[in-house]
Amino acid sequence: MASSQSWSDEWKARGLGARLPKDGETSRLTNLLFVQMGFGVDQHGNDARNADGSGGGATKAAVRAVRNAIEFNSIPGVIEAVPGGREEMLISVKLGVPRQRGSMDPMEVDLNEVAKVLPYGRLLPIEVVVGGLSFNTGRVVRELGDEDDLAACVAACVSIGYDNGNQEGGESVHMLHDTKDGV
Repeated sequence: MASSQSWSDEWKARGLGARLPKDGETSRLTNLLFVQMGFGVDQHGNDARNADGSGGGATKAAVRAVRNAIEFNSIPGVIEAVPGGREEMLISVKLGVPRQRGSMDPMEVDLNEVAKVLPYGRLLPIEVVVGGLSFNTGRVVRELGDEDDLAACVAACVSIGYDNGNQEGGESVHMLHDTKDGV
């Protein structure tokens, strides 16, 4: 899981950056306030890591997908809607990532890099499942580390809300709402 040491110096100076889950933390999203989807593509989606050890697999596409899900939204009412305001807002991220070559497992994603996208709140463990899309681009750019022409497209679902403290209903049950008013 991500480490709080991964945030940028600019965000640290401003007190920004989502807090990461602590070992044994049992918060769960029971009250959904916002659900947004996004997608990101890396046309050089190789399994190799960058020279600094970051990235690899579908990391760049996953970062772009989460950024796409949140970048055109404003949630000013969350300060009043979430007990404890934006600092206690829970963030759930689920990523649909293409399969590794020759495997049933999703491509590798550096969750530290994905976590850096989120400016505040309490990040729940990021869930990575097989999904997304891999496709051939028809070109190889060796200067960018390409080993083949495989590209990766990742789908992201970012949900925010809070834990109302009610332990009934299992681990991942959230309140459901009907589209009919008053129900």
